[in-house]
Amino acid sequence: MDHFRGLFDKLDKNKDGFISREELQSEMRRIGVEPVCEKVQAILSHYDQNEDGRLSYQEFLIYIMDREKKWKIDFHALDRNKCGAIDLDDIMTLFKELGLVISKPNAKRIIQMMDEDNSMTVDWEEFLQHVIINPAENIGELVSSWKHNLVFDVGESRSLPIELTQDETDLSIWGNFILAAGLADAISRTVTAPIDMLKTRLQVFGSKAVSLGLRELQTGGFRSLWQGNAVNVLKGTPQSTLQCFIYAQMRLSTLGERDSLTVHQRFGLGCVSGAVAHAVFYPLEVLKVRLNLQPAGTYSGVLGCAKLIYQNESVAAFYRGFKPSILCMIPYAGVECAVHQSIISWARQDPEHVSDSKLFLFSFAAFASGQATSYPLAVIRTQQQAQAFCSTSQKSADALQGLVGIYEKYGVRGFYNGMGASFVRAVPCALLNYTLTSQFETLLSSLS
Repeated sequence: MDHFRGLFDKLDKNKDGFISREELQSEMRRIGVEPVCEKVQAILSHYDQNEDGRLSYQEFLIYIMDREKKWKIDFHALDRNKCGAIDLDDIMTLFKELGLVISKPNAKRIIQMMDEDNSMTVDWEEFLQHVIINPAENIGELVSSWKHNLVFDVGESRSLPIELTQDETDLSIWGNFILAAGLADAISRTVTAPIDMLKTRLQVFGSKAVSLGLRELQTGGFRSLWQGNAVNVLKGTPQSTLQCFIYAQMRLSTLGERDSLTVHQRFGLGCVSGAVAHAVFYPLEVLKVRLNLQPAGTYSGVLGCAKLIYQNESVAAFYRGFKPSILCMIPYAGVECAVHQSIISWARQDPEHVSDSKLFLFSFAAFASGQATSYPLAVIRTQQQAQAFCSTSQKSADALQGLVGIYEKYGVRGFYNGMGASFVRAVPCALLNYTLTSQFETLLSSLS
């Protein structure tokens, strides 16, 4: 029981003889438990017998004994070679059985989360101490929490390239993460679709966008605020998945035997993966802009829009504005990837920096950096996409001419029309993506 007393004293930061709600939350955040508040509340509801909002040593011992009964069998199942400890091979085998492939450096990090004596193995007491702090209900939930501690995926409307499963090129390594991220992405895009439409209108119409939008709302009804959302959902997850996969495979070949990439390498891989994925799905971006800007009822759905563009214009119209768009995507993807991965790598070095709120702020900083770097080219892209049917959009043959035209008409502010709406949309979009992806992934893991 001495080691349990030691754990109790470790959690009791203020040495008042009790483990408070805040002390439990702090330790859980340190190892990446999610959702922290719900987990702590569940523990207190079951084991805080006098309902004073904290755990005494006797209450804590009852909790430990319950965890011991729950996880003893699972520990022996994870210990494949029956040596009394879990090692790197055991972790990698577990991920493989769950349909994932994990690199040795990441498996090593998982071992280090639990390893108290630096032996690079985890015995029963170390494992029990970990599942006491991490109150997962099953192996799938435990693995999800490990992944959460290694990866933080948020962005305006997509997941950043992740660095978890890196050892093979088989698409199956993405497993439940792709499906969970896809469902979360579809919901977040749908919820924030009206803000995205406002951003598009501001890029094309400037200050007139709000009045034009209100007029459209009167004629097209509330439903018109979601015009173009279907194609936006169809574009989002496949594009981000392709970018993540390209980034991961290029990272594999670049990394070699090292554990991490330099900032310049992250920037380069982000540029290439973002540009390729953007080029593949660019026609859907054109369809989204058309549906956003045209009055409700102009097109009979996504296919109807595509058919009319093909009949009345040409195949080249599906890549209208592609040049400034690809010039926009390269710095955006490169800066965001480089800043995001660099900040997260730095944050993981200090447990105080791995709370959900701080990681969210760090990721938002990466998104904001990418947006600020590339936004003027995004405005040019949207205006060129709108040229075929919108007389108020800035006519330009190339990006430089478009930038000059915007400056002459609106001044410097014109380069950032709609960026405020983009930032406003990013917050709920990122929160929904992060929260729902984690929940969907846990649900899918329990069903598989």
